[in-house]
Amino acid sequence: MTQDWKPSHNPWLVALTVTLATFMEILDSSIANVALPHIAGNLSAGVDESTWVLTSYLVANAIILPISGWFSSLIGRKNYYMASVALFTVSSFLCGFAPSLSWLLFFRVLQGLGGGGLQPSEQSILADTFPTEKLGMAMALYGFAVVTAPVIGPTLGGWITDNYTWRWIFFINIPVGLLSLYLTSRMVEDPPTLVRRSLKSSKIDVIGLSAIALGLASLQVMLDKGQREDWFSSHLIVTLTLLAVLGLGFAIYWELRTEEPIVELRLLGERNFFFSNVLMFMLGVLLYGSTALLPVFLQTLMGYSATTAGMVLSPGGIVTMISMPLVGFLVAKIQPRYLIGFGLIVVGSSLFMMGGFDLQIDYRTAMLARVMQMAGVGFLWVPINAAAYAFLKPEKSTQASGFLNLSRNVGGGVGIALTTTFQARYAQIHQAILSANMTDLNPAYRSILSQTAQNLVAQGVSTARAAALAPGFLYQQLLAQSGMLGYRDDFRFMAMICFASLGLLFFLKKSQRQGAKVPIH
Repeated sequence: MTQDWKPSHNPWLVALTVTLATFMEILDSSIANVALPHIAGNLSAGVDESTWVLTSYLVANAIILPISGWFSSLIGRKNYYMASVALFTVSSFLCGFAPSLSWLLFFRVLQGLGGGGLQPSEQSILADTFPTEKLGMAMALYGFAVVTAPVIGPTLGGWITDNYTWRWIFFINIPVGLLSLYLTSRMVEDPPTLVRRSLKSSKIDVIGLSAIALGLASLQVMLDKGQREDWFSSHLIVTLTLLAVLGLGFAIYWELRTEEPIVELRLLGERNFFFSNVLMFMLGVLLYGSTALLPVFLQTLMGYSATTAGMVLSPGGIVTMISMPLVGFLVAKIQPRYLIGFGLIVVGSSLFMMGGFDLQIDYRTAMLARVMQMAGVGFLWVPINAAAYAFLKPEKSTQASGFLNLSRNVGGGVGIALTTTFQARYAQIHQAILSANMTDLNPAYRSILSQTAQNLVAQGVSTARAAALAPGFLYQQLLAQSGMLGYRDDFRFMAMICFASLGLLFFLKKSQRQGAKVPIH
């Protein structure tokens, strides 16, 4: 908290106020996933075209995150936060009434620009509002919103779409946004030093902003479309990759040389902050990658409905809700790197457990593996933030929080792209190996083929038709088994990434601020 300044209102009311809008925004980033077929049908578009509803939002979100600190310093943090909430709310209203896919995509871009400014602003607001001894608990509340919203989103989106219409996944944001605007205007304040800083004139770094927008937009679209376009066999993906490398490479060069950078890249020169960003990136890879993989596995191979698959994931959110306040308390008592190490071990172990799944697992087994994973995630979020800010000046909080949120979001995009690609590739490899044994020269294959035909005859199928159907039934089992093996390999791959991330802890400095202010953003 800024020295000699205290907020006029109860800090916990301020925390609930800013977390409300952030939870709404993060929920909206995933709630539209299951509604895409309905959106495509209603707006006379292809399902592939409708995926731009997700991509357009993520692109705009990624662009605004690293420059949110600059906007906050230009117009004031509270003003910027309220402008972001207002833009998100108005664009949600427009998305709900969009008459065509083109208009919906345009409004989703506006929505992404509004939503991207909420998370960094909330983190810095909490840092200035709470005293040191309560800051960990406050950030646990924020972390709970960030971690659980993507889990709830698909289930809630499916329920709304099935019972009402896809337009209501946007309309539900309107009352929440209006309430957030009212409460923010009454509860949230900028500390005096921040207000004075925001009144200074500032030139717009047009070149840096353009390079960052080009690089991040190209990167996000490349990650989102890569698997669908077969990666580098596609000219589109090659072009996007070149644009991302050139755009971000030039942005780094320019921002390090200009006098008034729109993104303060020099913050990454602080060792703890740099490696904390790497850890936050890895958390995004593991959390978003597994969250994308597990429901698809449960629905496509285990035959679960979307609601049941969501129920497998939901208890993990409850565990996170329980563990994060505990971690918020412990982070002031124990070095963050020890808590991070414990969290990585738990998450890695849960992923290895998922790597042992088969087609006979029950609901309880899948649910417990996810609960174990989310318990570990609870021990990562707050300590990573604590380590990131332990050696930074407080006035750098908004810029730094933008970096951390961008690292998590880009990590999530990379995680989803990696897991979906690897699962498809691993499944193809296993399919080729298994199908090589499906030959009449293999006695085991002839035996199971005969047994399958006999089972069909026992069910009333004629002998001739049973003989014709049996190979097809076995091939379907082959596809299911190869897909299952692909998922197993994928989960184990993520587990190895998790355990390898333990090596990053050796680069984190020991915090000397256990008894002083630990800025946790």
